[in-house]
Amino acid sequence: MSGEAAPARGRAGAIDGFRGLAALNTVAFHVWQQYFRYDARGSHPPVDDPVLGAVFSLEVIDLFFVLSAYLLTLSYARAAIDGRSTRPARLFLFRRAIRILPLYVLAVLVVWASRNPTLPGNWRDLVEHLTFTHVFDRQRIFYTLGPTWSLSLEVLFYLALVALGPLAVRVCRPLRRRRSRVAVCAAGCAFLFAAPLAWIAVAHYGFGVPHTDWVVYFGPQARFGGFAAGMGLAVATVALGDRGRLGPRTALLVAVLALAGLFALSLDSGPENFTFTFYHPIAAALWTVLLLGTLHVRRRTGWQSLLTSRWPAAVGLVSYSLFIWHEPVMLQLHRAGLLPTDQAGFPLALLVTFLVTLPVAAVSYWIVEYPASLLGRLKDHRGRPREFYPEPATR
Repeated sequence: MSGEAAPARGRAGAIDGFRGLAALNTVAFHVWQQYFRYDARGSHPPVDDPVLGAVFSLEVIDLFFVLSAYLLTLSYARAAIDGRSTRPARLFLFRRAIRILPLYVLAVLVVWASRNPTLPGNWRDLVEHLTFTHVFDRQRIFYTLGPTWSLSLEVLFYLALVALGPLAVRVCRPLRRRRSRVAVCAAGCAFLFAAPLAWIAVAHYGFGVPHTDWVVYFGPQARFGGFAAGMGLAVATVALGDRGRLGPRTALLVAVLALAGLFALSLDSGPENFTFTFYHPIAAALWTVLLLGTLHVRRRTGWQSLLTSRWPAAVGLVSYSLFIWHEPVMLQLHRAGLLPTDQAGFPLALLVTFLVTLPVAAVSYWIVEYPASLLGRLKDHRGRPREFYPEPATR
């Protein structure tokens, strides 16, 4: 085992742990939403405790965006700043497609068919989900697979990255000073983060658009800040290299402060107030700080040890399947009468949902995700079809 291999594996394990914890939080968040009740007096959470409410209402979708952008931007950041090579766009998109599409398309078809037993059914909903355009439909954005509006943004980010990444490399190539190349990349990320802030401010304060206008506040023009924050983290870690790595105490302090900030943000957030309006850009910035304090460290910390322990890593492995299936499974359990109907049954509902969705996610991973991942072997490192049976060399 080399001296550099262990930290690299530790960072990869920590990222899997983040995915696992975030996936569990997503399940809890949607069960919490399922047990909200609304009447003339307003909304009533299943547990009338603001502290617990802040914990269950903590949205982690921005963490997924930051993580995705960080990991996928690293190669472009290294190419732009240090002159390394990048993968062809066709290879990047091919690998993203085999990672996302097989399970997603299967789930959309299964869930849509179960809810549209007679043809033609809601064909527009099906078409929009299969083309990742449902995020632009105010009525159908949460149909079929509610949480997958975020996958529309993921796909749009992939397309943006294969355009912006090579552009950044070309712009930085003539610059002789490394500091100048870093500044160009950082400025680009800052602009991409600031643009959604301006959009949200104009929409909310300038035109008074309510938060229930989903297309305005859930579309890429409002939510790209999470991806921009992850891109900025990639640029920062490449620019720093081994410099400025945090010691264990500093890293722990950074992690605690970031988590406290996320909790305070969720606690203070209320319909149409400042923290609610700018919740997602602020959350993305705090998740970025937490990731920096977790990944850019000199040696393993207790926080990393928690993230790389067995159960968060195991959940992280099946996190995509858990994300895809948890809502339809929860709703099916509810329709079948297997979940309590009153708010007092929320804890039991949460337990039952976890006990059912985790095995479903594990089965889904091994029969859909893992076999689909083997398709990556069809392409070589240049994105060309791999030759499995080369012609024998002639003398």
